[in-house]
Amino acid sequence: MTAVADLMDYAEVVERYDPVLGLEVHVELNTNTKMFCGCANEFGGEPNTHVCPTCLGLPGALPVLNGKGVESAIRIGLALNCEIAEWCRFARKNYFYPDMPKNFQTSQYDEPIAFNGYLDVTLDDGEVVRVEIERAHMEEDTGKSLHVGGATGRIHGADYSLLDYNRAGVPLIEIVTKPITGTGSRAPEVARAYVSTLRDLLRALDVSDVRMDQGSLRCDANVSLMPRGATEFGTRTETKNVNSLRSVERAVRYEMTRQAAVLADGGKIKQETRHFQEADGTTSSGRTKETAEDYRYFPEPDLVPIAPSREWVEQLRATLPELPSERRKRIQAEWSLSDEALRDLLNVGAVDLVAATVEAGASPNEARGWWVSTLAQEANSRGVELADLPITPKQVAEVIALVSSGELTNKLAKEVVQGVLAGEGEPREVVEKRGLKVVSDDSALLAAVDEALAAQPDIADKIRGGKVQAAGAIVGAVMKATKGQADAKRVRELIIERVGA
Repeated sequence: MTAVADLMDYAEVVERYDPVLGLEVHVELNTNTKMFCGCANEFGGEPNTHVCPTCLGLPGALPVLNGKGVESAIRIGLALNCEIAEWCRFARKNYFYPDMPKNFQTSQYDEPIAFNGYLDVTLDDGEVVRVEIERAHMEEDTGKSLHVGGATGRIHGADYSLLDYNRAGVPLIEIVTKPITGTGSRAPEVARAYVSTLRDLLRALDVSDVRMDQGSLRCDANVSLMPRGATEFGTRTETKNVNSLRSVERAVRYEMTRQAAVLADGGKIKQETRHFQEADGTTSSGRTKETAEDYRYFPEPDLVPIAPSREWVEQLRATLPELPSERRKRIQAEWSLSDEALRDLLNVGAVDLVAATVEAGASPNEARGWWVSTLAQEANSRGVELADLPITPKQVAEVIALVSSGELTNKLAKEVVQGVLAGEGEPREVVEKRGLKVVSDDSALLAAVDEALAAQPDIADKIRGGKVQAAGAIVGAVMKATKGQADAKRVRELIIERVGA
């Protein structure tokens, strides 16, 4: 593992080198069955229960292409502004891994179904970067290895390994960018924003659940450096299977500082795959990176070529939903949001969450306030994405409704949200379990007011003398006595009435 002392300061990196990125995103499709057989396409399950002779690569078993997978691939290509091939075919990508039971992966090589597209990405300050797409091609996922024993969970140092082929054959779309240049110091930010924007797009298309934590969306981050003024790309490394937006940014930044230190010391960068270490944000060496020739691609003899008719492609284009960029423009106009307010929503990944909360009955301002402040802070403290918090827009809308009806104060509502996040049930269940409903019985409030006034007679005299602002001390005492469950406005009214001010 590279030591911190072997890293170059980031400011010096971007002063001396130009970074070049290449991002490869693998997306597991949400089809009912696998890409080439009828096995269930479901996450999890008992190991080796979603398998058959075809996805296990047994002799004599033949693949049958999943039509829904092809349809999803075309819709993804269209949403990425790609050209859709009039004719393409599958190829065999030959390499040995224990979790690839056939010893080859059915993929696409020089004839992808979608190519030559782009995706516009908005950064935190509103700058738009166009990321060009090289290709989006169909393939199948591999199985999964579990290395038991050892400290890292990797094969080195493990006592033994287990193989689960449930994931083998799951439909994948691999989306590959063209080299991303000219981003300078913002390269890590661009990488994160691209994956985030792509995830939002795929979610809108409803072709995948895009759960990075479950591996249904994974990013391989290719990074190389060119000395300032150079025209030839440097040697790249590929950090494999980075599984969170934050980690994509950290992996790119780390590789830039590591590679710059190697180059400045007169060393050479090895073309290799690397593994990202979540614990400390570093990368470690994996294996020497193969070239396309090493995979010995050749056309898949057991699958016929695919020739999507132009009529079918246009029919699929008509099924595309309102895409996230278009939706944001509409929402900004409907909610009368400033560019800055919209950026705040985008920066915390809250646009869709706020929209869903509004659809559940909340006002845009109230929904925005909860997601951008309280819940964004919670997500940040937990180190997770906002959408991954264990609370739904419908639940947030219910909390807002409880505040609007007077059943909760804002302070109590935050306690309810904490209860929902802790898995204590729906908002009303949390209210009941924790006894958080606002005390609305005037007789109970008057008793607390009388007790507070009696304890502070000098404050009562000040209120009677016209210093109404002094009532705040009594309000505070009543709120403390009722454990924050009183309506502060109503308490104030009762205090003024009681002292005859």
